[in-house]
Amino acid sequence: MRIETIAIHAGNMITDSNRPVIQPIITSTTFEHHENSPIYTRASNPNRLALEKVLTQLEFGKDAAAFSSGNAAAMAVFQSLDPQSHIIAPDDMYHGIRKQLVEVFKGIHEVSFVDMADINQVNASIKENTRLIWLETPSNPLLKICDIRNIARLAKGKNMILACDNTFATPVFQNPILLGADLVMHSTTKFLGGHSDILGGIIITNEKNAFWERLRMIQHVGGAVPSPFDCYLLTRSIKTLPYRMKGHFQNASKLAKFLTDHPSIEKVYYPGLQSHEGYKIASSQMTGFSGVLSVTIVGGAKEADRVIDKLKYFTNATSLGGIESLIERRAAVEGPDTLTPQNLLRVSVGLENIEDLIEDFDQALK
Repeated sequence: MRIETIAIHAGNMITDSNRPVIQPIITSTTFEHHENSPIYTRASNPNRLALEKVLTQLEFGKDAAAFSSGNAAAMAVFQSLDPQSHIIAPDDMYHGIRKQLVEVFKGIHEVSFVDMADINQVNASIKENTRLIWLETPSNPLLKICDIRNIARLAKGKNMILACDNTFATPVFQNPILLGADLVMHSTTKFLGGHSDILGGIIITNEKNAFWERLRMIQHVGGAVPSPFDCYLLTRSIKTLPYRMKGHFQNASKLAKFLTDHPSIEKVYYPGLQSHEGYKIASSQMTGFSGVLSVTIVGGAKEADRVIDKLKYFTNATSLGGIESLIERRAAVEGPDTLTPQNLLRVSVGLENIEDLIEDFDQALK
């Protein structure tokens, strides 16, 4: 099956005797004991199994574990490591997961933050106790690109786990497992959900090994799992994912080109531009450049906030990947420890008419 067919059919697991076309929501928390049936919905639920099945196939993995948020999914990976493991993570990454590593796992794991766009820095950071390399490509919010293939070769040569946050690219545009990654993570809240109304996360594995069994145990015992209704909504949303992503990509590409030539824009961060430092690597491992870009406004934070205030079709809100366009000044959200430039705006380009979005930005920048 091609990706559009997988997205529509792989998440349908019909057990109802009435044979509905779409799998119903099964809200029961417990099930009658018989062979091959679920026992308790924290451990397993038909709607969650359907979600895990479709994302396993979309990412070319062997299994998947769904969680109640992207942060919970990432945390399960870190919890699955032996204590005092060394983790190599990006210097530019989602602030919520970075905060986990810095604050929640302080004293439990050792972390080195490096520029993942430079494989020499990754190699130089490896220690005797390095167990995990955590990638995020494209990164949030600077849209840095990591060379998944070469970092995967490096990880395998040292018997390390390579995990890749694929939230920005989605399985439509990038498949890290096919490039050598061991684990793929998504915040399903974003493009996979696609409508800004579902919270969730997922980990997909390339191998059902001892590490994966431990992660599955943490999912079960820790209990940070999505509800049947959220799983149902996600499985429904994924059916349109390939077509939505094509629209996000087209709109973001056109907006990025417009903003590149605008005198009020200092820099555009979008891997689909040939001027982007990671364009060549991105082109070799992605089939499209997704729907998120960042820009720095000429001036400082005050000028950036003024632009946001003047926009009509871009909502000043956290998150990304919905059908509506969102924008925010990331440094203001991330707080005093942020490494993000104060004048940087992260833009999640929605599915509105692109001419309306360009005209809106044009008037806001004048």
